[in-house]
Amino acid sequence: MKFGTDGVRGVANTELTAEFALRLGRAAARVLAADASTPTVMIGGDTRESTPMLRAALAAGFSAEGVDVIDLATATTPMVAFEAQRLGALGAVVSASHNPFGDNGIKLFAAGGTKLSDDVETRIEQTLAELAEPTASAGRIEPAGSPDPYIAHVLSILGGRRLDGIRVVLDAAHGAGHAIGPAVLRAAGADVIVIADQPDGRNINDGCGATEPQRVADAVIAHGADVGVALDGDADRLIAVDHTGRIVDGDHIIAICAIDMRDRGELRNDTVVVTVMTNLGFRLAMQQRKIDVVETAVGDRYVLAALAAGGHSLGGEQSGHVIFADHATTGDGVLTAVALLDVMARTGRPLCDLAGEAMTSLPQVLVNVRVGRRVPDVAELLAENVAAAERELGGTGRVLLRASGTEPLIRVMVEAATEADAGSVAGRLADAARSRFG
Repeated sequence: MKFGTDGVRGVANTELTAEFALRLGRAAARVLAADASTPTVMIGGDTRESTPMLRAALAAGFSAEGVDVIDLATATTPMVAFEAQRLGALGAVVSASHNPFGDNGIKLFAAGGTKLSDDVETRIEQTLAELAEPTASAGRIEPAGSPDPYIAHVLSILGGRRLDGIRVVLDAAHGAGHAIGPAVLRAAGADVIVIADQPDGRNINDGCGATEPQRVADAVIAHGADVGVALDGDADRLIAVDHTGRIVDGDHIIAICAIDMRDRGELRNDTVVVTVMTNLGFRLAMQQRKIDVVETAVGDRYVLAALAAGGHSLGGEQSGHVIFADHATTGDGVLTAVALLDVMARTGRPLCDLAGEAMTSLPQVLVNVRVGRRVPDVAELLAENVAAAERELGGTGRVLLRASGTEPLIRVMVEAATEADAGSVAGRLADAARSRFG
């Protein structure tokens, strides 16, 4: 198995086995802990039934190479990254994020909780292929302590303010954030109603969470709440809904926060970092407000790299990964929820007004075409089809054709002046992809 957009992923216990996890832990230890005198790794994972098995195997691999392991047990990706940053340790997360329960994955963080570069991932793959027997003394494996440092870390974005008076529905996706998410929001003073917080190993992301926001939208209406927030399986992304049940995606959340941070002097360089999937309406809105936009490839690690390279403070993805670079080394759905609710509390305005004024999305149609194998050069192979689609739109829209970094899918995205135009063009591109690769 090779690294994709966000670690390695596959079907648990057939593609992603305990044996592979052990070997990956050993290879990662050899590459990432080579320069540390007393290396330690923080390991956590989501609520899938395969996660404890893979987490134990991964811990054994690190331990076999002399790395001490602190087992965070069920923990969100941003919790693991925070603890790695706090303690100067390595980090590892067993999760397939928004994928169905039968899949699983492993994400790795360098010392200090930072994402790995392509070069480091290549070195780990090479080491994995050439792995020799371990020679180091075994590292210790110990349980983690209290989550209080993480809770205090998230609340620090409030600067001492509170969220009293805001009624919020939290959809925990039956995932890793099912306990820590409500704990943080309640500590901030919000009135929290929690749904999808009973993980059974198989219900993670099942009809709930950030990829199925209609459930939280319905709950907001039913409970008369001010706002709803939905995490994904490892809680590194967030999708919101306003009090009317209307979905507020990552583009709108980033736009709201960018405008607010700029107005408060916290948006460094008056710049925000987004990916090629970000709606054209976002770019137009930022242009009107004289906020510069830096664009990257899809994947939060590319956003993180651009944030670091430019010294910027905010970035993210339409899917709900939002990165506050002054507060975290990765996207954090719980932190984003607190930041978004803080804007509502400070301004006294409902989310529907904030989202509507921040930007207007152009109609965007996304089509996923399942294929037998990943096709990383799909845009080049279908270049003539893409060019024809762009000519048809005549400069009033945008076309993006790319391979998924985590699944055997071709993703077709079309933006146009009307949804009918976007759907028509996207349908023809999807048919071309199915005909060629399906």
